[in-house]
Amino acid sequence: MHTVAVLALDKVIPFDLSTPIEVFAQTRLPDGRAAYRVRICAATPTVDAGTFVLQSQWGLNTLAEADTIVLPGCAEPGAPVPEEVLAALRRAAADGTRIASICSGAFILAATGLLDGHRATTHWRITDALAERYPSIEVNPEVLYVDNGQFLTSAGASAGLDLCLHMIRRDYGSAVAADAARLAVVPLEREGGQAQFIVHDRPPTPRGSTLEPVLQWMQENAATDLDLEDIAAHSGMSTRTLNRRFREQTGTTPLQWLLRARVRQAQHLLETSDHPVDRIAGQVGFHSPTAFRDRFKRIIGTTPNAYRAAFQTSRSTEAH
Repeated sequence: MHTVAVLALDKVIPFDLSTPIEVFAQTRLPDGRAAYRVRICAATPTVDAGTFVLQSQWGLNTLAEADTIVLPGCAEPGAPVPEEVLAALRRAAADGTRIASICSGAFILAATGLLDGHRATTHWRITDALAERYPSIEVNPEVLYVDNGQFLTSAGASAGLDLCLHMIRRDYGSAVAADAARLAVVPLEREGGQAQFIVHDRPPTPRGSTLEPVLQWMQENAATDLDLEDIAAHSGMSTRTLNRRFREQTGTTPLQWLLRARVRQAQHLLETSDHPVDRIAGQVGFHSPTAFRDRFKRIIGTTPNAYRAAFQTSRSTEAH
């Protein structure tokens, strides 16, 4: 039987911890037998999980017996990882053990050096921190999970469930994985990537940015027919100066920023209204529904209809 060891460190996030425990423990083979043996391991007799204290009967030595090790996220991603934990993970990796992380658990895996030269992801709020701390890792913030073969990483919260189902499919095939997905009441495959779950607020600007007034004006007038000259005239700058300031303070151009603002407004309308997608395209400032769909998918990672199906608060067949 395939053994899954879930490693619980201090400040472990309970949701991340419970996901692999429940998903793997409930998975059944076609003949009804359990597909996995699950062990919760710890480096210390008790683990501080924030709202409760966890006691585990399995220690780090159990990692050597596992076929898969899962690293749940911790509330303090940058906290030092005990050296004995890192050493145990490196030994397991050298023996060919599959190691997967959920959410900020990517920081634990990264600390071992095993992700160096590989692609990885984590919760979108901390992808920049992961990339800055571990520059030898290619961090991709736009996906739900990354499978490098032996080492796998996932984004935040429910993306850990997607990753567990992916591993079940790798181990036992789509039929077993589909049954596990039905038991968890989730789709086996989700359309799009992590981008669709990111709150696309304005690109960050330094506190006291000189662009703040024009950014607010652009946000309020995003649905109107603005061009670069209109924005420059409102800001009192030449187009050349405006472009330079935008690059310096937002990392993008005025028109690219405007397109993202329009897509943010479209997200809100898709979630809260039953307006047809073509109508929403015009409401947020796109002249062409085709151009809107292309831009929406490029920024959000999925189609407007798929986004609406996932996030609309009141469903309507008119939207489709």
